Amino acid sequence: MTDEIRSIPRPLVRTNQWIILLSVGAALLTGQMGFLLIPLTAGLLGLFFDFNPFMRLAKLFLKKKPSEYIPEEHSQQQFNQLIAVVCLGLGYASFLLGWNIIGYLFTLLVGVASFIAILGFCIGCFILYQWKQYTYKRTLR
Repeated sequence: MTDEIRSIPRPLVRTNQWIILLSVGAALLTGQMGFLLIPLTAGLLGLFFDFNPFMRLAKLFLKKKPSEYIPEEHSQQQFNQLIAVVCLGLGYASFLLGWNIIGYLFTLLVGVASFIAILGFCIGCFILYQWKQYTYKRTLR
Protein backbone atom coordinates (compact mmCIF):
# COMPACT_ATOMS: atom_id res chain seq x y z
CA MET A 1 0.00 0.00 0.00
CA THR A 2 1.46 3.37 -0.95
CA ASP A 3 1.59 6.32 1.41
CA GLU A 4 -0.66 8.44 -0.85
CA ILE A 5 -3.69 6.18 -0.47
CA ARG A 6 -3.29 5.28 3.20
CA SER A 7 -5.73 6.91 5.53
CA ILE A 8 -6.59 7.04 9.21
CA PRO A 9 -10.20 7.18 10.43
CA ARG A 10 -11.00 10.62 11.84
CA PRO A 11 -11.99 9.34 15.33
CA LEU A 12 -8.47 7.94 15.76
CA VAL A 13 -6.92 11.26 14.73
CA ARG A 14 -9.22 13.06 17.17
CA THR A 15 -8.14 10.67 19.93
CA ASN A 16 -4.53 11.64 19.33
CA GLN A 17 -5.44 15.34 19.36
CA TRP A 18 -7.31 14.93 22.66
CA ILE A 19 -4.36 13.06 24.22
CA ILE A 20 -2.07 15.95 23.26
CA LEU A 21 -4.49 18.59 24.56
CA LEU A 22 -5.21 16.80 27.84
CA SER A 23 -1.53 16.04 28.48
CA VAL A 24 -0.48 19.63 27.79
CA GLY A 25 -3.32 20.86 30.00
CA ALA A 26 -2.33 18.49 32.82
CA ALA A 27 1.32 19.54 32.54
CA LEU A 28 0.56 23.25 32.62
CA LEU A 29 -2.08 23.04 35.35
CA THR A 30 -0.08 20.82 37.70
CA GLY A 31 3.43 21.96 36.85
CA GLN A 32 4.37 18.30 36.29
CA MET A 33 6.00 18.51 32.89
CA GLY A 34 6.36 14.72 32.79
CA PHE A 35 2.81 14.69 31.38
CA LEU A 36 4.36 15.95 28.13
CA LEU A 37 6.14 12.62 27.79
CA ILE A 38 2.81 10.86 27.20
CA PRO A 39 2.01 12.38 23.78
CA LEU A 40 5.72 12.76 23.01
CA THR A 41 6.34 9.03 23.41
CA ALA A 42 3.17 8.09 21.51
CA GLY A 43 4.12 10.50 18.73
CA LEU A 44 7.65 9.14 18.43
CA LEU A 45 6.30 5.58 18.30
CA GLY A 46 3.89 6.67 15.58
CA LEU A 47 6.58 8.37 13.52
CA PHE A 48 9.26 5.70 13.79
CA PHE A 49 7.23 2.49 14.07
CA ASP A 50 3.82 3.50 12.68
CA PHE A 51 2.35 2.50 16.06
CA ASN A 52 0.52 5.05 18.18
CA PRO A 53 -0.68 3.17 21.29
CA PHE A 54 -3.61 5.52 21.91
CA MET A 55 -4.85 5.27 18.34
CA ARG A 56 -4.43 1.51 18.45
CA LEU A 57 -6.47 1.34 21.66
CA ALA A 58 -9.14 3.70 20.31
CA LYS A 59 -9.44 1.53 17.19
CA LEU A 60 -10.89 -1.22 19.41
CA PHE A 61 -13.84 1.07 20.20
CA LEU A 62 -14.80 1.98 16.64
CA LYS A 63 -18.41 1.01 16.00
CA LYS A 64 -18.04 0.85 12.21
CA LYS A 65 -15.38 -0.46 9.88
CA PRO A 66 -12.44 1.99 9.69
CA SER A 67 -13.15 2.61 6.00
CA GLU A 68 -16.65 3.90 6.87
CA TYR A 69 -15.30 6.92 8.76
CA ILE A 70 -14.12 10.19 7.26
CA PRO A 71 -10.50 9.47 6.24
CA GLU A 72 -7.52 11.57 7.21
CA GLU A 73 -4.51 11.28 4.92
CA HIS A 74 -1.72 9.27 6.55
CA SER A 75 1.16 11.35 5.17
CA GLN A 76 -0.53 14.57 6.30
CA GLN A 77 -1.04 13.13 9.78
CA GLN A 78 2.62 12.08 9.90
CA PHE A 79 3.61 15.67 9.07
CA ASN A 80 1.29 16.98 11.80
CA GLN A 81 2.69 14.43 14.25
CA LEU A 82 6.22 15.54 13.39
CA ILE A 83 5.33 19.14 14.23
CA ALA A 84 3.73 18.04 17.52
CA VAL A 85 6.72 15.87 18.48
CA VAL A 86 9.19 18.66 17.73
CA CYS A 87 7.18 21.19 19.77
CA LEU A 88 6.62 18.77 22.65
CA GLY A 89 10.28 17.75 22.63
CA LEU A 90 11.53 21.32 22.56
CA GLY A 91 9.05 22.29 25.27
CA TYR A 92 10.01 19.42 27.55
CA ALA A 93 13.76 19.94 26.97
CA SER A 94 13.36 23.65 27.67
CA PHE A 95 11.70 22.94 31.00
CA LEU A 96 14.51 20.53 31.89
CA LEU A 97 17.07 23.22 31.11
CA GLY A 98 15.18 25.80 33.15
CA TRP A 99 14.20 27.82 30.09
CA ASN A 100 10.62 28.08 31.23
CA ILE A 101 9.48 30.82 28.86
CA ILE A 102 10.58 28.80 25.84
CA GLY A 103 9.07 25.68 27.41
CA TYR A 104 5.72 27.39 27.85
CA LEU A 105 5.88 28.80 24.33
CA PHE A 106 6.37 25.42 22.63
CA THR A 107 3.99 23.61 24.96
CA LEU A 108 1.24 26.16 24.51
CA LEU A 109 1.84 26.19 20.76
CA VAL A 110 1.16 22.46 20.43
CA GLY A 111 -1.73 22.60 22.90
CA VAL A 112 -3.46 25.42 21.05
CA ALA A 113 -2.84 23.71 17.69
CA SER A 114 -4.42 20.48 18.94
CA PHE A 115 -7.42 22.40 20.31
CA ILE A 116 -7.90 24.24 17.01
CA ALA A 117 -7.60 20.91 15.16
CA ILE A 118 -10.31 19.41 17.38
CA LEU A 119 -12.50 22.37 16.40
CA GLY A 120 -11.90 21.53 12.74
CA PHE A 121 -9.00 23.61 11.39
CA CYS A 122 -5.69 21.83 10.90
CA ILE A 123 -2.78 24.25 11.24
CA GLY A 124 -0.26 21.60 10.13
CA CYS A 125 -2.33 20.92 7.01
CA PHE A 126 -2.35 24.63 6.24
CA ILE A 127 1.43 24.86 6.70
CA LEU A 128 2.06 21.85 4.45
CA TYR A 129 -0.31 23.19 1.78
CA GLN A 130 1.45 26.57 1.79
CA TRP A 131 4.84 24.86 1.56
CA LYS A 132 3.70 22.76 -1.41
CA GLN A 133 2.33 25.87 -3.12
CA TYR A 134 5.62 27.69 -2.54
CA THR A 135 7.76 24.84 -3.90
CA TYR A 136 5.47 24.45 -6.92
CA LYS A 137 5.68 28.16 -7.74
CA ARG A 138 9.47 27.98 -7.46
CA THR A 139 9.57 25.20 -10.07
CA LEU A 140 7.64 27.43 -12.48
CA ARG A 141 10.31 30.16 -12.39
